Amino acid sequence: MKTRIEYGMLGQSAEFEGVQRTAKIMASTDVTVLIQGESGTGKELMAKYIHASSKRNSTPLVTINCAALPEALAESELFGHIKGAFTGATDNQQGRIQSANNGTLFLDEVGELPLSIQAKLLRFLEEGECQTVGQTKTEKVNVRVIAATNRDLFKEVENGNFREDLFYRLNVVPLALPSLRERQSDISYLINHLSAQLAAKHCLDVPRYNMQALELCQRYSWPGNIRELKNFCERMVVLLSGKTITVDNLPLEMKVAPQAKASVPYTLPEGGVILEKLEAQLINQAMDKSHGNQSKAARLLGLTRSALLYRMKKHSL
Repeated sequence: MKTRIEYGMLGQSAEFEGVQRTAKIMASTDVTVLIQGESGTGKELMAKYIHASSKRNSTPLVTINCAALPEALAESELFGHIKGAFTGATDNQQGRIQSANNGTLFLDEVGELPLSIQAKLLRFLEEGECQTVGQTKTEKVNVRVIAATNRDLFKEVENGNFREDLFYRLNVVPLALPSLRERQSDISYLINHLSAQLAAKHCLDVPRYNMQALELCQRYSWPGNIRELKNFCERMVVLLSGKTITVDNLPLEMKVAPQAKASVPYTLPEGGVILEKLEAQLINQAMDKSHGNQSKAARLLGLTRSALLYRMKKHSL
């Protein structure tokens, strides 16, 4: 069985270690998992890790990119079709769901599924039944489902873009992957580890980072998350093999300090405030706005997830 490092599950921060512990628990069961996180945070790698750590690891992991499914062919791609079921159906075709039988089905970017297909997917999730296009009978399939999205599906439900019943059927055990800016203590570790891996891949010497360059890397927000970091490391390995990387070698966007966001200053009331109560109230508001997602609540408050958990424990929230 492949290890978490072989699948790119790298990190030593408290935020990421917590995610890894949760994933390990999930892997020991067949529970449906909804992985949430920004683009580039490693949602597919996490799905592979959960599958590889599960009792289904010797069976197929079938991945469906829901964003790439044409609406007209989505049902056929998922459930298969028989010859003559529609114009252009010249042969029988097995669907992705049937091909995942006894294994794991990974629905990547599930928030992009057309509404017309969501009802059929819901029936499959609830009954374990798959109906091939062009057939009247259904067949039972034994599939473990892992879904992933970079969208806020709760908001998509509110906006009418995603079925509420399907959301709750997928959201049995949610797993929120932290963005790279939420786990800045991992950045130097990731740079060193990825640089060594990529140098070996290209048969090149590993570059070194001086302290100033490494500090800028740690302060950078990495909007593309792990994917962006890996591309950056590969560029440095190829262009500066065996050399010392300084601030001058870094991309412009990493050297330019981000502009401070304009903010309305908070005015202390004449009667003052009780700071402990105010902090507890703000934490409750952030948790409400994020629908209980601790990582999102931490971002709203400008905290790391571990700092938020500490304050929640302090206030017995």
